[in-house]
Amino acid sequence: MGKIYCIMGKSSSGKDTIYKRLLKNTNDRFKTIVSYTTRPIRNGETEGIEYHFVTVPEFEHMNEKGRVIEYRCYHTIHGDWYYFTANDGQIDLSSGDYLLIMTPEGVLNLKKHFGDETVVPIYIEVETGLRLHRAVERERSQKEPKYAELCRRFLADEEDFSEDRLSELGNIRRYQNIDLDTCVLEITMDLKET
Repeated sequence: MGKIYCIMGKSSSGKDTIYKRLLKNTNDRFKTIVSYTTRPIRNGETEGIEYHFVTVPEFEHMNEKGRVIEYRCYHTIHGDWYYFTANDGQIDLSSGDYLLIMTPEGVLNLKKHFGDETVVPIYIEVETGLRLHRAVERERSQKEPKYAELCRRFLADEEDFSEDRLSELGNIRRYQNIDLDTCVLEITMDLKET
């Protein structure tokens, strides 16, 4: 039976880059699960790669049909943004392991759905000042930077990734992303042992 490895980290911790590098470094070991979101697509993102970008009514329809496994709603200054995992045929644990990006709340919901032993949380940590610098630089590169939303998200991460909340997830694998190459290598080596 396969496992679902969930990469978690506060905004601008490097989790998207680490996710892509892990997929490349593990020789097709992992299948991917493309999550869904109702937030606007960012510059450089591609539909079906980072996320499936849907409208709120599309999310609500999928939820009513029982196709939503787990979801989170963020009350942003631009309105509610939903992120969710759907039962859309992507997940077949009899065929191997999966790798995805998830929040602590999402990991808890996946554990409820698939079981504690099936879902493995991987937490990426970055010093707060460095993470804020990265966040501002990323937002500055957008066509229409949303700095207020960046600040809201940055502050919300303190609650979403509190040690109390993380402790609810059980055994978490933690990695410091001070140097991207070193971080990716450490995770890659650990994953090869599982």
